Amino acid sequence: MVRLRVDSFRSFAAVDRAVVACERCPRLRAYCRRVAREKKREFRDWEYWGKPVPAFGDPDARLVVVGLAPAAHGANRTGRMFTGDSSGNWLYAALHRFGFANRPDARARDDGLQLRDCYVTAAARCAPPGNNPMGIELERCRPYLTAELGLLRRTRVVVVLGRVAHDSWLRAEGWWARLPPRQRPRFAHGAVARLPDGTVLIASYHPSRQNTNTRRLTRRMWYAVFRRARALVELC
Repeated sequence: MVRLRVDSFRSFAAVDRAVVACERCPRLRAYCRRVAREKKREFRDWEYWGKPVPAFGDPDARLVVVGLAPAAHGANRTGRMFTGDSSGNWLYAALHRFGFANRPDARARDDGLQLRDCYVTAAARCAPPGNNPMGIELERCRPYLTAELGLLRRTRVVVVLGRVAHDSWLRAEGWWARLPPRQRPRFAHGAVARLPDGTVLIASYHPSRQNTNTRRLTRRMWYAVFRRARALVELC
């Protein structure tokens, strides 16, 4: 397989085009197409997106949010990150509450949602079976994240949702390789770390139903993460 050259992506539009056209992971592409074809009963009237999902947000953002991957009947259906599922409801409610979004929900690509000073991306761009991308699939997808991070020149605060997003961001930014293991930020909900370049990393549990329905992640815990992000964005 041809290795992607990160330096070939000179604009967000170029990254988006490459993401949407990507066929690097046959297992994921087959799964996304099957889901889009079979659909979920409540969405039977939808024409599913069924392709890799590009990132979404303000190219001048100081806050970057990194998730895991599109949901099979969420972003794989709607074609926009964290749109059309319960995780997205949690995310955009928090972003709206703390001034990063113009509305608290996300239903479709044409719903009028706009992000201010915030950019939402993910470690993987295709919905994986069981919400569990393989390591090689994350590796194949990482150049897109690396390219986006390089284009986001005003980033001050990064919120990572879950351990996979946490480690993927560290790898995509090069910190995984540059920092000795003992100096790498460790994942824990609410953990805050300042990287050598001044970027602040905030870790959070992912707002999946597995975490929210069991109250491993509560609204109070969730809003505390974004309250901290807002305060740090203003200080940096």
